[in-house]
Amino acid sequence: MEFTAKQIAELIQGRVEGNENATVNTFAKIEEGVPGAISFLSNPKYTHYIYETKSSVVLINEDVELEKPVAATLIRVKNAYECVAKLLQFYESMKPAKTGIDPLASISPKATIGKDVYIGAFAVIGDGAVIGDGTQIHPHVVVGDGVTIGAKCLFYPHVTVYQGCKIGNNVTIHAGSVIGADGFGFAPNTGGYDKIPQIGIVVIEDDVEIGANTCVDRSTMGQTVIHKGVKLDNLIQVAHNCEIGENTVMSAQAGMAGSTKIGAWCMVGGQAGFSGHIHVKDKTFVGAQCGVIGDTKGDGEQLIGSPAVNPKMYFKARALDAKLPDMYRQIAQLQRELDALKAKIEKE
Repeated sequence: MEFTAKQIAELIQGRVEGNENATVNTFAKIEEGVPGAISFLSNPKYTHYIYETKSSVVLINEDVELEKPVAATLIRVKNAYECVAKLLQFYESMKPAKTGIDPLASISPKATIGKDVYIGAFAVIGDGAVIGDGTQIHPHVVVGDGVTIGAKCLFYPHVTVYQGCKIGNNVTIHAGSVIGADGFGFAPNTGGYDKIPQIGIVVIEDDVEIGANTCVDRSTMGQTVIHKGVKLDNLIQVAHNCEIGENTVMSAQAGMAGSTKIGAWCMVGGQAGFSGHIHVKDKTFVGAQCGVIGDTKGDGEQLIGSPAVNPKMYFKARALDAKLPDMYRQIAQLQRELDALKAKIEKE
């Protein structure tokens, strides 16, 4: 597929500077540009690459001022990063979707399969499962009994969805993820632990994307819920009875203990952890490796550190760390002087 700078500008409502007939057929990072590629510049640290890039077209923000001429054709837009995302989505949508059922797939006669569905080799669809129109089930996916999957979903190889779970429309789940495994429920007794059966389900609403090898556990009773528009990275643990609000994003290796409730439009950094039975309010920013052990105070709060505190307090505390050795020596010296003074008083 080949497009001109003029066609791209019309698609993203941009303004062309240079040759509007310049053509592109691929994408490239600005520092790795090649003829026929389109790149973008949104981070000021990469500005120097625009003068030497070989890319034919570069998306650039409207307010960027250049110090000298560039060889590439420019398309100026309000937000270059947002526009390249739209172009990549458009490019991806142009690829023909797979359809048809591989003869090596195992599909229960009691399952309901929609129109234009793709089911790859060695995929397993259980009794009573429902697969919506246009959904793609790649090889080795297992869809358990009674699972409901909406339209235009995309499940990559080795995804497993346990029995009874409900998944909405336009949901993408990447390879190796497990939806609906038992929550970690055990009751201690004199001889060990009794397993607490996990009889609930997982509900995933529309437009959710879940990264590779992420696990969302079924609830003890009721539902573990991932609300509309949530984006989860790779290697995330969502425990039983948790709830993640609309459009929250969470980076890799974050973990939620049971019954944690995270609000809408939150941003969670990598390796952040949440204690169980807490409520994180809407639009909370949780930094990388943050440890959240209690309810947050209000919408829009920023937290870093473990245990989590506001950034101002965190950096004040960290500034004191460098002074601790000197403070320790001063306290030790004061203790020696105090002991000497006590000894002198006792002799008198």
